[in-house]
Amino acid sequence: MAKAVVLLSSGLDSTVNLYASVKEMDVCLALTFDYGQKSASKEVSCSQALCDRLSIKHKVLDLKFFKDIGKSSLIEADQQIPSGNEVSIDDHQTSLKTAKSVWVPNRNGIFLNIAAGFAESLGAEKVIPGFNKEEAQTFPDNTVDFLNKVTDSLSFSTSNKVRVHCYTGHLSKSEIVSYGQKLAVDWKLMWPCYHSFEKWCGQCESCQRSKRALLANNIDFKEAWL
Repeated sequence: MAKAVVLLSSGLDSTVNLYASVKEMDVCLALTFDYGQKSASKEVSCSQALCDRLSIKHKVLDLKFFKDIGKSSLIEADQQIPSGNEVSIDDHQTSLKTAKSVWVPNRNGIFLNIAAGFAESLGAEKVIPGFNKEEAQTFPDNTVDFLNKVTDSLSFSTSNKVRVHCYTGHLSKSEIVSYGQKLAVDWKLMWPCYHSFEKWCGQCESCQRSKRALLANNIDFKEAWL
């Protein structure tokens, strides 16, 4: 059985990828990154709860240097994360605008390379991120092509030629929820929100996409959001 390191934010995509990895591989570590994002405290606590549920070793890495990289609204206190009517998840041009607001330069590239270093040290062959087809339309570092290119580069930078594998990169959010249902995902442990409120804000783009996906699968989880 292949060994894997999972990148875990506790969002919809990474949660389902964690469950899928546990089913098919030996998950030796789940990594959560605190890069100063507004959702950090919730991401850390929910990721720990997921790992406790699945008996997975969990490690949180402090990457606060990200505050010096770009000016993302996910990090900057004086910037508002797009929400409500500012978000239109079915309008490509609006999504390009909101993506620019939350963009953190090379975030996923840095995350994957850090995870690959841990994977090599643990003798793991795979690194598992959580991406999806919907957001790949506006985030180029969510695409399957990007994952393939990172795998190509890791064949040079890791002695055991670590590979990047994502179970959901070709799926929409609603398809990911359907897949998660088959894996018996406990949705109450998930945290997709860009904030660290008591409940999901329900208005940021990540919340809106997750809400739609859950409801499309007849999962009434309205108590999760404000």
